[in-house]
Amino acid sequence: MEIFELFIKKIKKNPPLVIVISFFLVILFGTFLLSLPIASNDGKSVGVLNALFTATSATCVTGLIVVNTAAHWTVFGKVVIIALIQIGGLGTMIFLSLISIVLNKKIGLTQRMIIREQISFDTITGVVKLATYIIKFSIICELAGALFLSFRFIPDFGLKKGILFSIFHSISAFCNAGFDLIGNSIMNYRSNVLINLTIAALIIIGGLGFTVCLDVIEKKRFKNLMLHSKVAISISIVLTVVGTLGFLVLEYDSEAMEGLNLFGKTLASFFMSVSSRTAGFNSIDISKISDSSVVLTVLLMFIGASPASTGGGIKTTTFGVLLFSTISLLRGDENTEIFHKTIPIDTLLKSICIFFLASILVILSSMGLTIIEDGNFAYLDILYETVSAFGTVGVSRGITASLRGLSKLILICLMFIGRVGPATLAIALINRKSKKHTQYSHGKIIVG
Repeated sequence: MEIFELFIKKIKKNPPLVIVISFFLVILFGTFLLSLPIASNDGKSVGVLNALFTATSATCVTGLIVVNTAAHWTVFGKVVIIALIQIGGLGTMIFLSLISIVLNKKIGLTQRMIIREQISFDTITGVVKLATYIIKFSIICELAGALFLSFRFIPDFGLKKGILFSIFHSISAFCNAGFDLIGNSIMNYRSNVLINLTIAALIIIGGLGFTVCLDVIEKKRFKNLMLHSKVAISISIVLTVVGTLGFLVLEYDSEAMEGLNLFGKTLASFFMSVSSRTAGFNSIDISKISDSSVVLTVLLMFIGASPASTGGGIKTTTFGVLLFSTISLLRGDENTEIFHKTIPIDTLLKSICIFFLASILVILSSMGLTIIEDGNFAYLDILYETVSAFGTVGVSRGITASLRGLSKLILICLMFIGRVGPATLAIALINRKSKKHTQYSHGKIIVG
């Protein structure tokens, strides 16, 4: 008993580890529920591995699936999946704070520190207020999205089913999860402006990050925003525009865009650009896009969404810091400057660390899948699947269900790491402590 108490106390002193464990426990509980026979339409258990894969994909708001969500799962199974998506999208500690708020319980210092870590906040001051805002903001966005989607889903599926479909897809889109109940994502609605723009708007808002959304609401004008918000918004806009133009040019005459006019192709390209960075919905057949578009999608997935958001990837701000530091170096500047602000060296070093860890993880994982599958799939498809899992995107070239068990386990680990963050996981496991080191003389190394 004393050992257990000491273990709990040690964990509480390591907020990143608490976040990692909380996600792990939610996934385990989701696995148990989804492996029950009542979760499957055929009355048989889907199996522990497939239940674990689905629970991880839902909790880590990814969207990769091994069975068709619409056809395989019962109402019970679908409720479990959307609950896992909501918990994973908000963040486990934010969800626990919601329970505390509802029960009118005081949120202690330790929980405040953990919440601060999960939403990447600078201080514990006002963290409960921010958590409350995140919950209210999420509910408002999801209800608004469901309302817009209902204008099309209710006529198509009837009142009850249309409302449930609207709520499910709104939550899935805002949390950047990509799960759908239609059976082929939104390919049936690839020319529908309302469906495309509503889901895209939910993806963008959820992917910008809660702190950015709050900053925009409070300050309204771009020039008054904090630097973090300016970088997140600017990089997101640039990636969306570049992605849209890229898909439009590369897929204009392709089989994937067949039957669409110029407006329809532009709409599909815009949706693909938005969704590819983290959401996992698709309005065109991914298996029919060109290899060039696959590479473009991989790049967008790897960058991902913004910090403190419902998305994954190395994050837009990490990419922004690396991009501007490269530009500054090429220009001969001593410091990295963004919007007339100097970026601290520790921010640059953390960005390099995240990029390095993510790159190594993706390379080694894709190599592992290539060895395990032994020529069953093209490497580009495997790389696509690997980055999709790490970036918690969820788009697939249709190979997920056919992968071997060990390959699925690797993707499960990638989804988990992608959601909690490679740096957060590393810090949680290493449990670093600040130490004073001797300052050595400078040494020179020739690079490049």
